[in-house]
Parts: sequence; C-alpha cells; structure tokens
Amino acid sequence: MNHSRRGVLRAGGVAVFAGTLTSVLGLAMQQAFAAETFEVTRSDDEWRKRLDANQYAVLRREGTERPFTSPLNNEHRAGIFSCAGCELALFSSKTKFESGTGWPSFYQPQDNAVRKHEDTSLGMVRNEVHCRRCGGHLGHVFDDGPKPTGLRYCMNGVAMIFKPQLA
Repeated sequence: MNHSRRGVLRAGGVAVFAGTLTSVLGLAMQQAFAAETFEVTRSDDEWRKRLDANQYAVLRREGTERPFTSPLNNEHRAGIFSCAGCELALFSSKTKFESGTGWPSFYQPQDNAVRKHEDTSLGMVRNEVHCRRCGGHLGHVFDDGPKPTGLRYCMNGVAMIFKPQLA
C-alpha cells in the first residue's frame, strides 16, 4: 500500500510540474505574440465600435463561433474571403473545400495573408492563425486537409467577409 501511495504522489507531482510548465510556456507564447507588431492597430474601444459583438469576441478575444452557424459555410461563389477587421484578402474561393467540421475551411491562404503561432489553450497544442495585417484571430490550421497542401485552415466565418468576384 505504501508503494502505491508513493506512486500516486510521484505521479501527482509530475502532473503538477507538467501543468505548471505548460502554463508557463503558454504564457511565454502569448507574450511573444502580444509583442508582435501589426500594420493596422486600434484601441480596444475602436475595435468594439468597428466590429459587431461576435466579430469582436473572435477577432480580438480569440473566441470561436459555434459550428455550422456561419453563412460563409454555404458560400460557393467565386471571390475572396477577407479579414472582417481590416479587409485584407485572406483566402480565395478556389481553395475552399467542404471539411464537414462546421467552419469554412481552406487548404491554402493568399500569399503573405496570415501568420501562425502555437496555441496551447484547451490543454493541447494547435497552430493558431491570425491576420498578418491587424492580428485578428481567424482560427486554426491542421494537417488533415486535401491535396495539394494537406492543410486545413479551419476559420471562423464571423472573422471574415466575402467579396464576390465580379464577372
């Protein structure tokens, strides 16, 4: 019985250490991201006035919209998906695909449109995607997408606006 208590205590100590290390590393990554500079900057009040409540929650507070709620899921016209915060062109409709996840998905962003950083929230490691011009949170990128890139940029529809291609 003493051996099993010792094992439980040792395992608990390792878990606390690992949790603390993950929190410290996550905080360091958030601070590094916060130090990043962007071409478009606004005060928090300016962002609140410019964006609706859902856009603000996602773009400025790294929220996530509920799956299958974005009208952009069913957007199939030719055009460009742009950042709702600064209108930078992010994704071409040519790279959009149906992932079945409930969020608009793309296999490739426009050149120099997004930046990525490691996100350790929710107890896992993911690659967060944000607008390179204003820093707005867009979603995450995963390595389970279609060819030719094998990537799935799983984006919050509320973080984007669609601009149809004129014929």
